[in-house]
Order: sequence, then structure tokens, then C-alpha cells
Amino acid sequence: VQLQASGGGLVQAGGSLRLSCAASGRTFNGYVMDWFRQAPGKEREFVSGIRWSDYSTYYADSVKGRFTISRDNTKNTVYLQMNSLKPEDTAVYYCAAGRYYSDTYYLLSGMNYWGKGTQVTVSS
Repeated sequence: VQLQASGGGLVQAGGSLRLSCAASGRTFNGYVMDWFRQAPGKEREFVSGIRWSDYSTYYADSVKGRFTISRDNTKNTVYLQMNSLKPEDTAVYYCAAGRYYSDTYYLLSGMNYWGKGTQVTVSS
């Protein structure tokens, strides 16, 4: 299984970026595809997720209303549209996949597969 994240970069506060995560190597029925992020000196945290079967979406409170997760079934790709970016959004962003369970979909321990991170830097 491969998860290939891309789309990071440097942007000014208030700007936008779109991250992509191309998934391959298996079918993901019954899975959730998540984005996590890790800022320097901080623990990796859940950002957003999308359930493969029914497109249900989930967001951390810190990004609700600013970030939108979506999925292109034809490309097996998950996107994270990030708007109104803030300096505190600066982090390495990782995509991950795990079997969907309502009590674990947002946990690092709930993920089975991880992609390499992509750096997002928001300048003030």
C-alpha cells in the first residue's frame, strides 16, 4: 500500500493550499482516509478524515469551517483544501488510512498505513 502526499508549500496567512494524497495497493472499502499534522515540538494530531464507503467527513475543531476534505474515486485520491490559513497551521501534514471504527478513526493508533509528510508553512 502506498500513500503519496503532495501539495505543501509556503503561503501567507489568509492564503490557501490544497493537499493531495494518492492511494494505491489495495481497495479501501471499510477504511477511513485521514490527514494528520505535526508541528515542531508538538505531537502529531488529527486534522480531518473521510470515510471511504459513504464519504462521511470529520474535522478537528481547529480547522472546521476552513478546511474541506474530499475524495476523487476515479483517481483514488483524497484532497484537503485549506483556506484562511493561519501561522498555527504550520506543520508537516501526513495522510493515513485505517479501518473505520467510530472510536478510533481520529487516533494515530487507528491507522494502518501512512504516507510521507508534506510541509506546510504559513507566514504571518
